[in-house]
Amino acid sequence: MCNSCGCSHGETRIDGQPAHSGLGDEQHHDHHPLHAHDAGVIEKQRDDLHFGKGPAHAHAPGLSQSRMVQIEQSILSKNDHYAEQNRASFASQQILALNLVSSPGSGKTTLLTETLNNIKDRINCAVIEGDQETANDAERIRTTGVQAVQINTGKGCHLDAHMVGHAMDSFIFNQQGLLFIENVGNLVCPAGFDLGEAHKVAILSVTEGEDKPLKYPDMFYAADLLLLNKIDLLPYLNFDVQACMDNAKKINPDIDIIQCSATSGEGMEEWYNWLETRRQAQIDTILEPLKHRLKILEACRDRRI
Repeated sequence: MCNSCGCSHGETRIDGQPAHSGLGDEQHHDHHPLHAHDAGVIEKQRDDLHFGKGPAHAHAPGLSQSRMVQIEQSILSKNDHYAEQNRASFASQQILALNLVSSPGSGKTTLLTETLNNIKDRINCAVIEGDQETANDAERIRTTGVQAVQINTGKGCHLDAHMVGHAMDSFIFNQQGLLFIENVGNLVCPAGFDLGEAHKVAILSVTEGEDKPLKYPDMFYAADLLLLNKIDLLPYLNFDVQACMDNAKKINPDIDIIQCSATSGEGMEEWYNWLETRRQAQIDTILEPLKHRLKILEACRDRRI
């Protein structure tokens, strides 16, 4: 079991072939029953149990908080090393990588296929699909004509940077493209694992409840954009849109929010504009040093003339 997020490591597969996360066997530990003397782990308050207290902000039976912190630091340090390699690779190819995160059933695959159908003719796109099992979502993506690689994590509950790096070896990617990484459906663990992406995009459907940002704060704190999806269903639901947006802003005052529906098309143009703005901003950031160097060369040439 992973001490950082609680998932079993299992067998990771990329398009059906075994792969290793590269994060080490120290992710696993034997399960031990909970003992009442586990100091610093449980806090009693109004008969509620809080297992996330202490420096590790997590609980694993049989492990002290200090040991959990050591293991988490080791796991995340290795992941961050791979994430930086991914980030450098994305930058060199002028690829804008987005990490799409949500709970299962939020509609992110439907939203993604609709997005690809609308932008693929003007922007080079590719998709990495993460699920515990099946290649169903990758097959749905491929029907749009966009290349997709499926990562099956086995018992794992999130993608890590090493998996993403391996998946990138399967792509033929031109310059200035968009890479969508559709993470495993989970509002907890993917928040802590940097994949080398430029932005995390949280997708929350109106069928899930407006208190989700408060229940899963790490995810919404880490996200740069919240897509409030399936708003075409609002007439049939008891969902407070303003309360949901307020809750998201309480967790992350800087988060952008777009209300949208892949089914009706509402808000989708705003989403496409957000993508284009971020893509152009990344290109400008990469090109700025080159432009500065060109100005210096031109100035030197003018002085020689």
